[in-house]
Amino acid sequence: MSEMSFEQMLEESFKTIRNGEVVEGTVIDVKPDEIILNIGYKSDGIITRNEYTNEPNVDLTAVVSVGDTMEAKVLKVNDGEGQVMLTYKRLAAEKGSKRLEEAFNAQEVLTAKVVQVLEGGLSVVIDEARIFIPASLVSDTYEKDLGKYKDQEIEFVITEFNPRRRRIIGDRKQLLVAKKAELQKALFERIQVGDVVEGTVKNVTDFGAFIDLGGADGLLHISEMSWGRVENPKKVFKVGEVVKVFIKDINDKKIALSKKFEDENPWKDAAEKYAVGNVVTGVVARMTDFGAFVEMAPGVDALLHVSQISKEHVEKPSDVLNIGQEIEAKIVDFNEAEKKISLSIKALLAANEETTEAESEEENVEE
Repeated sequence: MSEMSFEQMLEESFKTIRNGEVVEGTVIDVKPDEIILNIGYKSDGIITRNEYTNEPNVDLTAVVSVGDTMEAKVLKVNDGEGQVMLTYKRLAAEKGSKRLEEAFNAQEVLTAKVVQVLEGGLSVVIDEARIFIPASLVSDTYEKDLGKYKDQEIEFVITEFNPRRRRIIGDRKQLLVAKKAELQKALFERIQVGDVVEGTVKNVTDFGAFIDLGGADGLLHISEMSWGRVENPKKVFKVGEVVKVFIKDINDKKIALSKKFEDENPWKDAAEKYAVGNVVTGVVARMTDFGAFVEMAPGVDALLHVSQISKEHVEKPSDVLNIGQEIEAKIVDFNEAEKKISLSIKALLAANEETTEAESEEENVEE
């Protein structure tokens, strides 16, 4: 029996490998675009940047160090230059695919970063395995701009797993719906009519504002925003603003809110403040042909009839008054039940003249 040469003995000392086999090696050198592994074979293994990750322009020296132990899959035993071509990302994708299959079967909630925003949805990656989340399953509300999700970590479940067709579908929407249902249930269990709560302005319309109460939205109607008159809710509230309101009514899942707190009710001491005969000041808020409405305080308007504007004949209020003008007048009628107050400048002028005449007569008597 002939003795083996040194070269033959050396050859025999190395293990044999074949395409598709998973090997383990130690990093002996790292370049920005290439990793070299000692895999216990007669040739070193090479992992290029493209076979390490799908992320473009990654500097491999920043993610792998000499001495690290890695597993990889053999692509080619001989690349033509005597080196073994390896892939790290494909092995990781296979492991990731297995991981996703387990998560799919268990309906496990997964978390991953959005790596790409596509026209029809989002792409996330777990262990180099890609999951597509269609736009319709990204949120429980319509999302006009999916770009805000780029690089965000989101939760989802796998609802379709078909790796042969490269179709792995994720669903974030059902998690949001389920969470919202839990929050809604908890909210309705703890709130009742009359409760003062804080919420965040979610949307503002011409007729009111929707307030997120943490589980359900409540409607703050324009008529309940203030004791005073609100012409445009969008000038009063901003999306994202935190407001204090109280629950006016609960009807099934609908919540009506109000900011008209009773301790701020301008009519609570109106009987004394606006008693007949009192002289008051107010600001002209709006005008009609028959008179001007004067704001005495937010939520308290009084009518100054055209016939009570002056001792002289006035055709229409706008002939002598302006919106925003401050006027002084006398209360001539007060109806608390109907919240109606009538003013008269003419009565105030007459009273002032009588006072002046009386003072003149007293002076004449003294002389």
